Amino acid sequence: MSNQTHKNLKEAFSGESQANRRYLAYSKKADEEGFTNMARLFRVIAESETIHALNHLNALGDVKTTAKNVKDALKGETEECTGMYPMFIDQAERDADNAALNSFFWASEAERTHADFFEKAVNALKEGKDLELGDLHICKICGYTVEGEPPDKCPTCGKGKEAFVPVA
Repeated sequence: MSNQTHKNLKEAFSGESQANRRYLAYSKKADEEGFTNMARLFRVIAESETIHALNHLNALGDVKTTAKNVKDALKGETEECTGMYPMFIDQAERDADNAALNSFFWASEAERTHADFFEKAVNALKEGKDLELGDLHICKICGYTVEGEPPDKCPTCGKGKEAFVPVA
């Protein structure tokens, strides 16, 4: 694969991934405003964008064995919570941008829990086992992820237990 094709695939993956997330946000807003069919349209196009993104990622050769994928995920989550987000939080504080500060802080705290999960997954794979997991819940406000029963209060954003949704 040429360097330019590799670059193009990475750019296309990024664009399709962002479109997916953007369209899901648009769908949520359309639902809130009572436009159910527009919401459905955004969701179906978002799913199509996911297919495009996954095709690009596969063409890049970036989907490997589970063991390699888990190590890659652990590395990425760790970098986000120890490198990227602390810098972003610092800048948002200097800019007195509370919306960005909250968004970055919430993401950073969730990334820590994600890194913990992936660390457990790496250890399970070293033993040749699948990861043992109980029920998983995510705070729909900040993304904090928890195994088992959700806490009465989210440790990151402070919302109540009702903010947690189960995820299969």
